[in-house]
Amino acid sequence: MDIGVPLRDLGEVDSTALIERVLGFEDQVWVENSYRQKQYDVHTLTESVVMIFTDGKGWPNIEVSKESGWDLLADVAMPLMHSIIEEFYPPGGTIIRAMAAKLLVGGVIKPHVDAHPSFHVGHRIHIPITTNSRVRFMIDGKPNRLAVGRAYEINNQNQHSVMNKGKEDRITFIFDYVPPEQLQRMQQMQAQQS
Repeated sequence: MDIGVPLRDLGEVDSTALIERVLGFEDQVWVENSYRQKQYDVHTLTESVVMIFTDGKGWPNIEVSKESGWDLLADVAMPLMHSIIEEFYPPGGTIIRAMAAKLLVGGVIKPHVDAHPSFHVGHRIHIPITTNSRVRFMIDGKPNRLAVGRAYEINNQNQHSVMNKGKEDRITFIFDYVPPEQLQRMQQMQAQQS
């Protein structure tokens, strides 16, 4: 969603339980769901544990599903996501994507804009799990440093990219929240298409 600024710092969050859970994953958990890596060129050097997902097909009548990461993450991720939504966003919307995403050592997510219409209506929230001084998160041509223990909203309608030149993987928990007024617009679009 275009939020008018490249990055919005939502402040400190208690992400300890989520961090501990994600860092405890075995290697094979990260490669069980490779849809994003196969479908989107910019994510080929990433791995993910997907909890909630939509591929956006049939827009605006999209299907949102619980994925294999739901059983692994929901008990620690849902309370954290709901606390962020409660503090910063209007209630009554829905989460359409949620996942832990890993950018491998030496990995690059090339400059891109999230183009699908679902990215225009959802707030994209990042909760860093790990980072290092050699991670470069560029938004609108400017570097941003995302710190563990905080949450951020990314303007995914600005060009953004990430590179990890560090010696450890960079892991972030990402979720997309569609507020109620946008859900209403989607429903109106569906009715017009019927």
